[in-house]
This record gives sequence, C-alpha cells and structure tokens, in this order.
Amino acid sequence: MRGVKIGVSLAVAGVVATGASACGQGDGGSADPGEGGDELTPVTVTLNWVPYGEHAPFYYGVEQGIFEEEGIDLTIQPGNGSGNTVQQVAQGNTDFGWADTPPLANAISSGMPVKSVGVFLQTGPSSVEFFSDQQITEPADLVGKTVGGTPGDAMYGTFPAWLEINGVDPADVTVVNVDAAGKIAALIEGRVDAIQGFHHDQAPTIENQTGTQVDALPFADFGMNLLGTGLVVNDATIEGDPDLVEAMVRATSRSFLEAADDREAAVAAMAEGAEQAPDENVLAAQLDATIELLGLDQAPAPSVNTEQQWVDTLTFLSENTDFDGAVTSTDYWDGSFGEDL
Repeated sequence: MRGVKIGVSLAVAGVVATGASACGQGDGGSADPGEGGDELTPVTVTLNWVPYGEHAPFYYGVEQGIFEEEGIDLTIQPGNGSGNTVQQVAQGNTDFGWADTPPLANAISSGMPVKSVGVFLQTGPSSVEFFSDQQITEPADLVGKTVGGTPGDAMYGTFPAWLEINGVDPADVTVVNVDAAGKIAALIEGRVDAIQGFHHDQAPTIENQTGTQVDALPFADFGMNLLGTGLVVNDATIEGDPDLVEAMVRATSRSFLEAADDREAAVAAMAEGAEQAPDENVLAAQLDATIELLGLDQAPAPSVNTEQQWVDTLTFLSENTDFDGAVTSTDYWDGSFGEDL
C-alpha cells in the first residue's frame, strides 16, 4: 500500500471567538421564534480543536438555517483536544461535544457520564505525516526515523500497536514528545522526520506554510481503522431531553450531507462565521479530505454507525492500548437517534 499524497495548500488554523456560551444548562440566552412560532433552544457545541475544515458543515448548517429548522439556536465553540471537550460535556459546561472516539472511550471507562450519539468520521484520520522527500511509503520505512507525538492523545497511544501489526518493532522508531500545538513546527524545523496527526487537517496546513508536498500513512490504510470524530452528549441530556438530542443529530447529519454537495458554500460559510478561520484554500482542502472519511457510500447518513464498528474499535483499544474498559458498545454509544435518518 502507498501513502496518501496531500497536494493542496493550507494555512494555520486560528482560534475562533464565538461569543458568550448559550449552553442549555446555563442562563438559556435569548430565544428567537422558530418555524411555526416555536422558540429556539440555545445550544452549544464545543469542537475537538480550533476550527478547521472538518467543522465547516456546522457553520454551513447555521448559515443555511438547518439548525433553526430543528428548533436549535447553535453556538459553535473552539476546543482544546477531544479529551478536554468530553470533560466539558461531562461537567455540563457545553450541551454537545465534537470529539474523537478513543479519548471518549477512555473517558467513559473512567466514569464520565457521556455517550456518543453518532460518529461521523467512519474512517479514522489518524496518520503519520512527513515531507515527500523522506520517501516513506510504508510503516517499515519509519525504522530509524524520529516521529513527533503528543502524550495522552489517541495517536500516541495507538502508534506502537500500529507499528507492531505492520511488522515493525516500536523500539526501532524514536518517538519525540512534543506539545500538540508544536508538532507542525517540529516537522517544519526539521526536529523530527515525521509527526503523528490527523492528515485531513495538518498536512494541507503544512503545505500552505512551506510550499512543500506532504505525504501521509493513514493508520486506516495499514490495518488499523478506529472510529473518528462525532457528537457526544451527557447521559442526563439523553434521559431528560431526547427530543433535543434527536434534533441535534438530525440537523448535524443534514448539514454534513448538504455541505458535501455544496462545498464552496460550506467553505464560504465557515470563512464568514469563524473568526481567524484558516485560509479558504485550506478550508476547501480540509473539507474535501473530511468528506472522504464520512463513508457516505456505505452508511445511510453520516452519523449512523453499526454495533460491529464499535465492537471492532473497542476491541482493538482493549487488546493493543492501555484502555481497560468493557467492549460492550452500548456503554459508549446510543445509536437510537440515527435510526430514522
């Protein structure tokens, strides 16, 4: 198998300022009339990171009135890693989170009262990224290389197992610990040969900064596909306001589907709606790569998962990482909100 060629330009993602929280557990904010005169429910969603192209469908859905049609007045907030986002959902500081599945599974196994209500990136974006002049085409080419990784994130924990299932002794690859915000700089400055990262986000960013082609070895192309990012909600919200959860899942799914069909408008909506958003060329590249990971040719809707997908992800984490939770899918995922999509 060959690495992914990333041949599009990108820029550094910036922090978005979205204004005051409209979290449903807070003061409720202002409510505007929705369809049929109904009031809109203020809802916050906290992203897994600062806004990048994967998040464009949220901004598109707001701009197009999709969330309003479901009775939702949506506020989009930047995140600081999936683990932190899940914690914010667990603590009731945000209504919904957008988070990666492995950190979510670890959080639930540690006792946090949250669940996934649908993973959208059904092909995980975890990868090893590098400049093309490294001539890396398979995991074995990483032997003797230095790879930047961030302790505590999903890729750092699964990287050794990914090497092993591809016949590479992890001891033969040097992992250099770097802060999440410093990985790109470490690669550009030559302090590492490659970095662990989400190829649909970081690779185009690096190309835009350097003008140099970036390639990637997606984990999913080499024997390890784990469910990626999706919607997370507190158990109390599922129990106390299932109609809101259903509306949020439906609106988000529709936003992703329509954004996939109108990518230029989705990019424009995010460029307008997110302060300090990446360059529009970057957004377009990131969104295109995101859509390839949604599995739209397999699932009836972006957020619809199967029990087998969850069991496979949890089993891999249990057998190959320090994850010690059960592998019962319903402990981590409530798929009932996608049944009618």
